[in-house]
Amino acid sequence: MASSSSTAASSTERSYYDGDVDFDALAAKDAEFAAICKVSKDKRWIDFQDPKVVQQLTRSLLKCDFGISIQLPDDRLCPPVPVRWNYIRWVQELLDTTSDTYSDRYDPAREVLGLDIGVGASCIYPLLACASRPQWRMAGSDIDKHSLDYARQNVETNGMNKRIKLALSTADSPLIPLDAMKIAELDFVMTNPPFYSSTADMQASYTNKQAPPSAVCTGAGNEMICPGGDVGFVTRILDESLKLNERVQWYTAMLGKLSSLQQVVAKLKEHGITNYAVTCLQAGYRTKRWAVAWSFGDYRPRNDVARHGELVHAVLPSPTAQTIAVPLMDAKWAGEKVGATVKELDVRWQWRPSSSVGVMEAKENVWSRSARRKKKFVSSAGEQQVKDVAMAADGDEDGDDDEDEETDDDDVVVGLAVKVTCKNEAVELRWLRGNDYVLFTSFCGLLKRALTGRA
Repeated sequence: MASSSSTAASSTERSYYDGDVDFDALAAKDAEFAAICKVSKDKRWIDFQDPKVVQQLTRSLLKCDFGISIQLPDDRLCPPVPVRWNYIRWVQELLDTTSDTYSDRYDPAREVLGLDIGVGASCIYPLLACASRPQWRMAGSDIDKHSLDYARQNVETNGMNKRIKLALSTADSPLIPLDAMKIAELDFVMTNPPFYSSTADMQASYTNKQAPPSAVCTGAGNEMICPGGDVGFVTRILDESLKLNERVQWYTAMLGKLSSLQQVVAKLKEHGITNYAVTCLQAGYRTKRWAVAWSFGDYRPRNDVARHGELVHAVLPSPTAQTIAVPLMDAKWAGEKVGATVKELDVRWQWRPSSSVGVMEAKENVWSRSARRKKKFVSSAGEQQVKDVAMAADGDEDGDDDEDEETDDDDVVVGLAVKVTCKNEAVELRWLRGNDYVLFTSFCGLLKRALTGRA
């Protein structure tokens, strides 16, 4: 198979693989990979049906792109690196864009703890996570002792013993055993589950494909098959998440078929889970996988993260961004107009003139007509209320302040948080936090009317 391109970036902020691996570039960096390549018509290619060749490709990519060294048994899955890295990278972006700082950027100081269910012999996900983010730690489990022995060896080889902890599990054990692991909370859970429900199901998947499998499969039965296939496995995680709730910020899972993604998204909706994200993890022209994530918290991922990659409309979550076109108007004017509009509301508003960016936090809808009428009524009655309070204070003999009536700003419950970015001829709105999509769109409507005079 010929190659086209690969992604080059630093280890901490490496971007997604978006094409097939550049065999020429990899061969130039790694002699062991160069030795297994074949050349035809001035193009390098490798035999993806040779298990040894596929293993070497994985080892070379991990070594050259991430500084990771692994050993793999011949009778267990050899993980393709690009799709695995794309999964990790997506999880990174999920966490980066749902933090309480609202920064939407990687925070090198943030400590993160994740769990990989089914680490496999390679232990590739924990190794990639920790190699790319120095403050991340991982727990991992597997029901296969043979795979776990190799995984532990790979952790030790890479000096990750203090940051990656592995445990042998059983088929009947909870998939997310927080209490047994003595872990109060996790930042994320991830899994690359068996895709098939039976041997017949697996064979049918190969038979129905127009092209043969792109690479030889050396996976053991427990890596390929489980009751209900990938949907059944992820449903188990969903059932456990309904009990664990916010003890995990993001529950995530890879899926082998678009139809599986559609079924899982339908199950999320059945349980009223609206804060979810989906991605297509395709890294080359053949291999295509999908992933889903859901959260019981109210921090919303950036729109390009929540709806990442090539996807069908039916699986998409509500958008977390809107753009208001403001023709012929500059950022300064738009910022002043937005500021004047928001300052009339009972909300928290932070504005940065240098960057023309503001963040609005509201406890509820205070911009509806009924809310504005209520505010006007309260305002007109304000003078009398002040007099009543003063009279009550005169009658308070002990003079103690009623501290229970005070509200700490840090404890304000946020019903909606939105970042407003003013640019020349456009204002971008980013839904940061909240559980009510209608509330977000109604605030967007308020600003649109203020900026354009149109609903």
